[in-house]
Amino acid sequence: MAKATGSVNPRRMPHDENPPPSFFARFALAFVLFWRLLFNPELAQKVLPVHRGEPALPSGLPTEEPQAAAPLPAAEPAAPAPHTAGLYVLSLLQREGRLVDFLQEEVAPFSDAEVGAAARVVHEGCRKALRQLVDLAPVYTEDEGARVTVPPGYDAQRIQLTGNVAGQPPHVGELKHRGWTVTAERFPEISPAVDARVLAPAEVELS
Repeated sequence: MAKATGSVNPRRMPHDENPPPSFFARFALAFVLFWRLLFNPELAQKVLPVHRGEPALPSGLPTEEPQAAAPLPAAEPAAPAPHTAGLYVLSLLQREGRLVDFLQEEVAPFSDAEVGAAARVVHEGCRKALRQLVDLAPVYTEDEGARVTVPPGYDAQRIQLTGNVAGQPPHVGELKHRGWTVTAERFPEISPAVDARVLAPAEVELS
């Protein structure tokens, strides 16, 4: 990439003027990032400082570059479509639980009872799909609401502290969520011939 000349203020970059994404766009992004963070330790390592509240930008960014900008590199051939594993998970959730259909449906015209009945079907199918892919275990085996101790040297990726966090561990607090960790995974190899972007084919009934 070309090196910028002059002072760079990241707060005034044009992309910051774009409106924030919608709720459903954030939901889809969070869902895909959940699986990428779960199975990509390198990505999780990069995101962890932001989760801890540390500066999102690395320190030591150059503010002055007196030399001339380097020429742009030649365009490279397009890489294969990314996020194949995440798209496969979405397609499986759609196939087993009709999750995409449910999220794309405008539920405002339906009653709470109708939405609740549909959610039961989606929950059952998505739970089946999840169990096909991974085995899960809680980080804490105690019931939520129990008093637990966070020991010194705890893993910040497995335990998140909230509330009045002060001093050094050990900390004693109320377990708000037991957490989840993957103990086994069963993700299949996806053939390059498969278009992972097709989450569900259109169905046409012939007469």
